[in-house]
Amino acid sequence: MSVDRRSFLVSAFVSLGAFGRKVKLFDFTQTSMPRKETMADNPNIPLTSPHHIKAGGIEVFYREAGPADAPVILLLHGFPTSSFQYRELIPRLADRYRVIAPDLPGFGFTEVPAERGYIYTFDALAKTIFAFTQAMKLTRYAMYVFDYGAPTGFRLALMAPERVTAIVSQNGNAYEEGLGDAWQPIQRYWREPTLEHRNAIRSGLTLEGMRHEYSVGIPDPSVIKPEGYTLDAALLARPGNVDIQLDLFLDYANNVKMYPKFQEYFRAAQPPLLAVWGKLDPYFIPAGAEAFKKDIPNATVQFLPTGHFALETHLEEISVAMRGFLGVHHR
Repeated sequence: MSVDRRSFLVSAFVSLGAFGRKVKLFDFTQTSMPRKETMADNPNIPLTSPHHIKAGGIEVFYREAGPADAPVILLLHGFPTSSFQYRELIPRLADRYRVIAPDLPGFGFTEVPAERGYIYTFDALAKTIFAFTQAMKLTRYAMYVFDYGAPTGFRLALMAPERVTAIVSQNGNAYEEGLGDAWQPIQRYWREPTLEHRNAIRSGLTLEGMRHEYSVGIPDPSVIKPEGYTLDAALLARPGNVDIQLDLFLDYANNVKMYPKFQEYFRAAQPPLLAVWGKLDPYFIPAGAEAFKKDIPNATVQFLPTGHFALETHLEEISVAMRGFLGVHHR
């Protein structure tokens, strides 16, 4: 025989009384329950909302939080991530800034129609994100660039230098001396783009490979939350996506060729720059962070005892550094 929850609780209390305990029954039907807390009770907690917007024939997915009239921070992710990597950083900035994090084409939930005939190069990624800023009517913004977000964002700066108020580079490289030994398999692929070298890289684009990417250089990998690399691996596993990533690995050689142009922009524009860097990163080593000072003497460089995915282990340190830096340079 089935009983409802209230009958079950009443019978349980009565049973306890039968064993000599004095129990006061609580009538749930006669008592008003506490009012459910709403966001109105906590007006300072920023909400992050998901959106799509068409830009250059592509449905760009992005996350946004913060006041619509606040200074804009554009967060540009890298490989193999998406805007999901900023899920905890966004609310730590959005009380003061309008924070916008798009997914690059080939990543996350940005949708590229097959009929678009999209060619996955860093030039193309930058043009799409530029079209995204146009569609969003963003005329002034600070940029946070990580990994692939750096060559994408620096191209964006070349297209419209007057828009960029400040740059935060978290392991986002622009100097050859910043390329670590971990690039050797990819550099071999640049020199000899054979199927053998392509497949050698392909073999690492798995769940286990993504787990390894996140843990390299991390003193205690157990602190890394699994949802990031698990989502990355799931999105990589979509039909055709691994080949998109391999095309971008090959095209990264063109980023290195662009480094002198990026450096010329740094010297000419002197954007306020904070390089906050995982010093144990085997891909983009500390020399790449220090190199910014050659072209931007007033650049601030901070090192953290972690690897490439510094947000996974040092979220608070990075958000505090950003708030201090942007509070001065991005009003």
